[in-house]
Amino acid sequence: MASQTAPLAQGPAHLILDALDPDQRDVATALTGPVCVLAGAGTGKTRAVTHRIAYGVRTGAYSPTTVLAVTFTARAAGEMRTRLRELGVSGVQARTFHAAALRQMGYFWPKVVGGAPPRILDHKAPVIAEASRRIGISVDRVAVRDLASEVEWSKVSLVTAEDYEKACAAIARPQVAGYDHRTVARLITAYEEVKTERSTIDFEDVLLMLADMLASHPEIADQVRSQYRHFVVDEYQDVSPLQQFLLDQWLGGRNELCVVGDPSQTIYSFTGASPHHLLTFGTRYPDAQVVRLVRDYRSTPQVVTLANKLLAQRGRARGTAAPLELVAQRPAGPPVRFEAYDDDESEAEGIAREIRHLTTTGTPVSEIAILYRTNSQSEAFEQALADAGIGYLVKGGDRFFQRKEVRDALVLLRGAARSADPEVPMPETVRDVLVTTGWAEEAPGPRGAARERWDSMQALVTLADEVAARTENATVSDLVLELDERSAAQHAPTVEGVTLASLHAAKGLEWDAVFLAGVSEGLMPISFAETDESIEEERRLLYVGITRAREFLQLSYARARNPGGRASRRRTRFLDGLWPHEEPVQRRRPRAGAAREQLTGEYDQALFDELREWRRTVAAETDKPAFTVLVDAALAAIAETRPTSNAALARINGIGPAKIEKYGASVIAIVERAGG
Repeated sequence: MASQTAPLAQGPAHLILDALDPDQRDVATALTGPVCVLAGAGTGKTRAVTHRIAYGVRTGAYSPTTVLAVTFTARAAGEMRTRLRELGVSGVQARTFHAAALRQMGYFWPKVVGGAPPRILDHKAPVIAEASRRIGISVDRVAVRDLASEVEWSKVSLVTAEDYEKACAAIARPQVAGYDHRTVARLITAYEEVKTERSTIDFEDVLLMLADMLASHPEIADQVRSQYRHFVVDEYQDVSPLQQFLLDQWLGGRNELCVVGDPSQTIYSFTGASPHHLLTFGTRYPDAQVVRLVRDYRSTPQVVTLANKLLAQRGRARGTAAPLELVAQRPAGPPVRFEAYDDDESEAEGIAREIRHLTTTGTPVSEIAILYRTNSQSEAFEQALADAGIGYLVKGGDRFFQRKEVRDALVLLRGAARSADPEVPMPETVRDVLVTTGWAEEAPGPRGAARERWDSMQALVTLADEVAARTENATVSDLVLELDERSAAQHAPTVEGVTLASLHAAKGLEWDAVFLAGVSEGLMPISFAETDESIEEERRLLYVGITRAREFLQLSYARARNPGGRASRRRTRFLDGLWPHEEPVQRRRPRAGAAREQLTGEYDQALFDELREWRRTVAAETDKPAFTVLVDAALAAIAETRPTSNAALARINGIGPAKIEKYGASVIAIVERAGG
């Protein structure tokens, strides 16, 4: 890395451009806004925008301290700062929206309000629980979590308690945790009251308060706008109305703005994110320069072809943007694999076997990931990997820099930075220090607490080697500085182990080998995705998963949940025409069999809708995915045959004795009310 970045950091400005492809160069030379960069997966968007900033600084178009680059994760912000440092640029602020806003609010609060800013809630749950008690509703842990998410959605969407009912009706937003919209509106009011009484604010308040401060105090706004004159916004397809409102205050009517995004990677609408601002950027700024990045440097042609074909089959959702068609730049790789397993256990074991084969042929375990739709799917893979003696880490667990062993190691390394022998190479000193924390040359085993501690220490050892490789005469102080910067950005070093992650958590990451598991109807798309818009978001989620793979990609599903169970699952409709040697999915296919109902696919839509509403309520009460109650095909069969006895229910495919025992009486009652 040092040999590549040093000339750019020290040489003339044109060397920065020489390191880019023609489209990336168009981004780097578009130094005045407005600029819209439509960047497909793996096309080098971070490289393009960091080189744009570096070229602007090197040519004198920007002063580095006047540039504010905002993104959505601390990891992405840390990566941007690292790349800018390697390009010889310091002083640029690269932060998340919240980090930038918190820094500014903390600075101006004493001047505008006086005293220290209010304490920020670590979690909404305690306040939600208290607000629920005040309005007289009973909530469990799951309901508290769902209601907290809904409060967050309302705030980032700039929907007040007074407007909540009307806003939900306008977009047909479903009920949350079984509570009607009026009750949730009351809860939002009570939530704000509890926060005020406790002199606390939440993370959304940080953005709201800063934006209001800038809008209502011109002298503060002028000070911020004189400081920051050039803005870069990464992942612009995920901007919420609240973030856009704050961005508008920062800009103050100016147009020195470069946005980067990809509508095909919009997967967070449930949090209030919207591609609207990216899709309408050209309308808002008619003179905007638009640059498309389509050269994919991440994935093989086999992976890119599948990703392109998946989006080419997109559905009828309103406002769906034409996707960027990626052009693979890597040499050909292995064909994409498609596997159908008998059951979930077989799928997990089969993937573990394939991972063992990949590792024996040279793929590091840290370059392998298993991705799935819901976090509840991880358990089977954890067990299968443990049984196979393969280390793993579940993304979304304890943050690296919060682990006790990492905190202890940092204390020791700080001491070593002051006392280390300068004649001893830095990586050797680090190894000597970490031996006292439990690190050894050989890993202790495939799983357990000892292995987890060793994995953390090994990540520090590996990072020490990387720092030494790119920094001449690197010292322990250099490593400690790197760790401090990474800790502030939550940019953890690589831990050895197969990554287990949900598709949402995998956004922004990539691996040499990716296993997309559970690509079946009910999981992909998820059962509660009922509108055209939500189903298309599920397609984009699968697209994100596919484009995480650099070289090896396998998509799989299990025909049954349990060994010996009925093979009622069907692979996702999104792969119609793409899954080899299999007919397209028919979600209401007539079933054969002497004891089963023969279906035509013509059913009572009103009854079907009532059954789905019942299923949603049951799923919320039991904290289970809706498809585990009854799948859509079973509901359609009920709405067609209108069974009024357990025996009639038993003739419907997918409804066995256990389902009848749990739900039979409720289903029959719904049918009878509908005039069965």
